[in-house]
Amino acid sequence: MLGRRQIREKVVQTVYSYYQNPVKFDVLEKNMFAGIEKIYYLYIYQLNFLVALKELAENQIEIGKNKYIKTDADINPNQKFINNQVLIKLEENPERLFFTGQHKQLKWDLHDDLLVKTFQRMSAGKRYQDFMKEEGYSFEEDQKFIGKLFLRYIAENDDFHDYLGDKELSWYDDIHIANSMVQKTIGFLKENEESRTLIKMIKDEDDKTFAMKLLRNTLDSWENNEKKLEERLENWDLERVSLMDKVILSTAMAELDNFPFTPSRVIINEYIEIAKVFATDRSNIFINGILDKYCKDLNRI
Repeated sequence: MLGRRQIREKVVQTVYSYYQNPVKFDVLEKNMFAGIEKIYYLYIYQLNFLVALKELAENQIEIGKNKYIKTDADINPNQKFINNQVLIKLEENPERLFFTGQHKQLKWDLHDDLLVKTFQRMSAGKRYQDFMKEEGYSFEEDQKFIGKLFLRYIAENDDFHDYLGDKELSWYDDIHIANSMVQKTIGFLKENEESRTLIKMIKDEDDKTFAMKLLRNTLDSWENNEKKLEERLENWDLERVSLMDKVILSTAMAELDNFPFTPSRVIINEYIEIAKVFATDRSNIFINGILDKYCKDLNRI
């Protein structure tokens, strides 16, 4: 599932977009859920990239076998990468296969320049070569290797990020969410269990209701929350607070006011983490201070 923090992030993004370009609420809400759905597309696209690296390696082995003059490596190719148990589970996952079948644009062309260059960089790297030299197969080692491969060549690859941003603008802002989903998927795989399901975006109606209610509450209480914020500013004018900081604080206050069963510290910590993603370096300290003061004023636990 998409965690509540990520749902909060999408609400914050949606509120921020509203105050830059106001639209009717039903349109805004529809756009928010469309954005959440696009993250799932990105998630599948990244999983497909890992599978495509395996397919490219298999193609290279076949090319070697069909050479007129073969080397020992062509005759007896090292199949450790293509036999990686995590990659095989991802490749055979029925949910990934079905969704990709329904959305052909998420399948990678094996001649794609980024894919080929990534494969070349990966196969020339020390981590890959060390992995290929190891004897035997271990699910734990396969899992560890694919996790590191994903971080190095996808999650932390600026070229990959730029490529995604060119394909779908919203993906650039949401890649950290999809990265987390892929990492969790790799980590959740078990050696003796089939990989049948993937991480869901919205797991149930409770998640959907939470997103809708938080968005509505934040917009409805905007002016009131600005007053609350202004009352708690020390030696600082409201006009000097950035729009993003206002959005994060107003969303947090709306949740504190309307979701009484969630502990204050949980909510505050969630929005501090969101500030680290979307706001300035010092915003998380500022937001923590304001929200902490707000909770103490309300005597909210």
